[in-house]
Amino acid sequence: MENEPLIDEALKSELAALYSTEDRHYHDLSHIEAMLALADEYRGLLDDPQAVEAAIWFHDAIYDSRAKDNEAKSAELAEKRLAGRVDPGHLARIAAMINATATHQLPPLRDEDALSDAALLLDMDLAILGADPAVFDAYEQAIRLEYGWVEEPMWRAGRSAVLKSFLARPHIFYTAEFQNRFEPKARQNIERSLAALESGTG
Repeated sequence: MENEPLIDEALKSELAALYSTEDRHYHDLSHIEAMLALADEYRGLLDDPQAVEAAIWFHDAIYDSRAKDNEAKSAELAEKRLAGRVDPGHLARIAAMINATATHQLPPLRDEDALSDAALLLDMDLAILGADPAVFDAYEQAIRLEYGWVEEPMWRAGRSAVLKSFLARPHIFYTAEFQNRFEPKARQNIERSLAALESGTG
C-alpha cells in the first residue's frame, strides 16, 4: 500500500472525466493541473505530498454551481474511492483538506504538519487570484459562465461579496511563500474586479 500511488491511472481517468463535463469552465482539469504543478514546485514544504495530491484531485470532483455541498460530496467521494488504499487517519486528513476548500478557512487539524499541508493546499487553490491580469480576467469570465443561470444583478452582488471577503482578511494566503509571491497582485486583481462589478462594466 505504501509504494502504490494513491491516485493511480485508473482513478485519474475516472476523475478526469468528472472534470471534463461541458458545464465546467474554470473548475476543470486545467485547474487541477495548475494546482498539481504548484504542489510539485513546493513539494519540499509538504509533509505528505501524496495526501495533498489526492486532495487536489478530489477537491472539485463534484461541482454543481447551484449546490451548496460540493466540497462535502467531493470529500465523501474521496473517502469512498480511497478506502483501503490509505489508513483511516490519512483519509480523514485528505477529507478535512477537501472540506476546507468550501470556506478557505483552515480545518480543525491538531497535527501541525497536517495543518501546514492544508494551508498550502488552500493557497494553491487561490493562486489564480494572484495571476497576471489577463489570466485573472479569463478566470473571472470562466466563473461567470459557470454561474450563467444567475441573473446579472444577483451575480454582481454575490461575486462582490465573495471578493470583498477575501480583501477583508489580514492575508488572502496563509503561507509566507504564497503571500510574498501572490498577495500584492491578488489584491490589485480583486480591487479591479470589484470596481468593474460595481460600475456595471465587469
